Amino acid sequence: MKIGMISFAHHHAYSYGDSLAQLPTVEIAGVYDPDHIRGREAAARYQTVYHDDLSSLLASEIEAVVICSENSRHKEEVIQAARAKKHILCEKPIATNVRDAEEMIAACEEAEVILQIAFPVRFCQPIIEAKRLLDSGQLGQLQGIRTTNRGQNPLSWFVDKELSGGGAVLDHTVHMVDIIRWFTGQEVTEVYAEIDTFFEETPVEDSGILTMVLADQTIVTHDCSWSRCDNYPTWGDVTIELFGSKGTLKVDAFKEHLSNFQDQGKAANQLFFGADMDAGLIADFVACVTEKRPPAISGYDGLKAMEVGLKAYEAAAKKQVVMIK
Repeated sequence: MKIGMISFAHHHAYSYGDSLAQLPTVEIAGVYDPDHIRGREAAARYQTVYHDDLSSLLASEIEAVVICSENSRHKEEVIQAARAKKHILCEKPIATNVRDAEEMIAACEEAEVILQIAFPVRFCQPIIEAKRLLDSGQLGQLQGIRTTNRGQNPLSWFVDKELSGGGAVLDHTVHMVDIIRWFTGQEVTEVYAEIDTFFEETPVEDSGILTMVLADQTIVTHDCSWSRCDNYPTWGDVTIELFGSKGTLKVDAFKEHLSNFQDQGKAANQLFFGADMDAGLIADFVACVTEKRPPAISGYDGLKAMEVGLKAYEAAAKKQVVMIK
């Protein structure tokens, strides 16, 4: 299968590219990036051709694309790829507003191409096991959920609201809302948020606490931030705690690691050794294209996760609970 990569603006692009390169049935058949230097460097890394125009890449003999551009550019690139009949894996969040997301989904449906959103946490083995235990009924009736997603500030275009759509709240809420929806089958119907900037002097927020209510009245709290310092032993965390009538369960998605201490660089490092969730995401996308089946994580999943983050901004601005239809 020949796959093209569109932009390396998002740091996840390199992990996805490495995962594609490890699949014996896949060829990275081209790279497009409006940043010519970055694009040529990526093409050299993956021993492929660099296209300085998106239409040139889309006109080549590729079946699918992986899009890792700035958030506000997802819409244009997804629609162009759909019209070129290419299947699409798009980095999260799907877009920066609901209308753009709806147009992207509609374009892919009209072209009959796959639109999968990059939520790799669904392919984390501890998260998968937690869902299995929840589904088995061992926790009883689910009554509450507490989640965290706290990392280092990526800076660059992530702190430019026109390109990113928001700061830590949008960046670190969509992952966990997707997991919550996947675990429960319920939509978020209410959200309240406290949002501020504490750790970096940036134009967008780096911290947020969200309180959400699901359609079945389950209460959820979410701690999202770019609060980890440069010397923190890993980039951040992803945790979820489930409170049921028969028990509780806490998952740390990155607990599978070795603690490494050294004289140079960071004094302490966490070396991850578990299954690579990015590789799981890429393998699933390739399987979807090969088997011509719907993706596990749809454009609609991306829209609903993004919508909660956007409503959190509204709630914070109004200082009141905001309802989600």
